[in-house]
Amino acid sequence: MKTAPIRRLSMLLPAAFALCAFAPSAMAEQVSRERDIVNLRLGQRVLVDDGSCPAGQIKEVSGAQLTTTGVIPARKCIPRLGSKKR
Repeated sequence: MKTAPIRRLSMLLPAAFALCAFAPSAMAEQVSRERDIVNLRLGQRVLVDDGSCPAGQIKEVSGAQLTTTGVIPARKCIPRLGSKKR
């Protein structure tokens, strides 16, 4: 009878770790100019609202490749989610 709580814990623990791993990536930082991005890390995503993308989209800058000189950013326009905050 005492193995049931252990079995539940062994099933919930990996799910909890997965939620913790994806939580930081779900919260993207937003800036108004690309030069406001400092210390971009590999895999980090920053939303840049500088008006360079078509209506309804926002620029996403992400740390794409690690080199000996630092992280190389990749830029693309993605759909804007939610309303624009001022």
